[in-house]
Amino acid sequence: MNNAEKRRLSPKVSLFLLASILVSFVAASTAPTPLYGIYQARWHFSPITTTVVFAIYAVAVLATLLTLGKLSDHVGRRPVLLVAIAVQMISLVIFIFATGVPTLLAARVVQGLAAGAATGAVGAAMLDINRARGTLANSIAPGIGTGTGVLLSALLIQFLPAPTRLVYIVLLVILLIQGVGIVLMPETVTPMKGALQSLRPEIKLPRAVRGPVLIVAPVLFAVWALAGFFSALGPALVRALMYTSIVAGGLAVFVFALFGSITILLLRNAAARTVMLTGVAALILGMIITLVSVTTDSIAGFFVGLAFGGVGFGGGFQGSLKTVMPLVEAHERAGVLSLLYIVCYVGFGLPTVIAGFLVVHAGGLPRTANEYSVAVILLALVALLGLRRASKT
Repeated sequence: MNNAEKRRLSPKVSLFLLASILVSFVAASTAPTPLYGIYQARWHFSPITTTVVFAIYAVAVLATLLTLGKLSDHVGRRPVLLVAIAVQMISLVIFIFATGVPTLLAARVVQGLAAGAATGAVGAAMLDINRARGTLANSIAPGIGTGTGVLLSALLIQFLPAPTRLVYIVLLVILLIQGVGIVLMPETVTPMKGALQSLRPEIKLPRAVRGPVLIVAPVLFAVWALAGFFSALGPALVRALMYTSIVAGGLAVFVFALFGSITILLLRNAAARTVMLTGVAALILGMIITLVSVTTDSIAGFFVGLAFGGVGFGGGFQGSLKTVMPLVEAHERAGVLSLLYIVCYVGFGLPTVIAGFLVVHAGGLPRTANEYSVAVILLALVALLGLRRASKT
């Protein structure tokens, strides 16, 4: 073993580093959420614009996943992650110097490109190191990132100066440290030919996982649709119900993410079907509670609904990964994981933009929240039927 190899990070440290990068990328995507109210007051745009700025990130992620999702299988995980971190840092610089909606849109697009490039590579690298722990980390990191990004941003806005810049500076420093970590991390896959050909967009699933993916797709769509709504409009809804500070709005997203992460930890050793059924049941119950709470202006009930929704997100997302990823060969991991995330981000972005339109043109935020809850319940019921049919075959 030469000196360069001795200086490489251990598998355990590498896995932690990769999980932290996924957390940072998701946190960076949700950090602007508490700031949308400030941006809206400064630049006078509607909730539709807010959701478009939010959701264009998902469009950029989708485009990148379709083209770069399998690239790390061919050139290695480390090169893709280093470039993705650099691009993510560029997006944060754009946020720092944002002067209007066009700048926000540009920042979100660049951010989405970075996230799309990193998602498949970082997820596959964790599975390369340890399949069981990698699956757990892939499941838990998005929830942690969602919650910490929004709450950190809200706290910095409330208590420290430079509210539209400080959170991005903090994230820049974190990403810089993580980039150094990637340089020190050993490569987890042997590069192979076909890198240019892998850039051609195609939806291709190994035969072994086609059936399982069809089963989990409605679950993934439903739980990420809920995550998208709460991330984009949850803080505004809490403020509408409570007439309170921006921190309470950030706390709503944090509670959702916290219960999702706790669920993943508690159910990490349960069978995939058990995890998914728990998630779908909690999702339905949480949306019913949310529906009643918004109708009756009960903020306590709303937070209870958020907690159950978080359980639904954690169970649905983890159960989906546990159902599909163990069936995938090592050289197929990045591509399959990217395809699953495509389903996630379609659910994350599209329904949220529709919700923003409804807020402006069909009755306001509380009514839209109720309609959204009903839609998620219906999606969850479709997923439940799919799970029951699968168990009979």
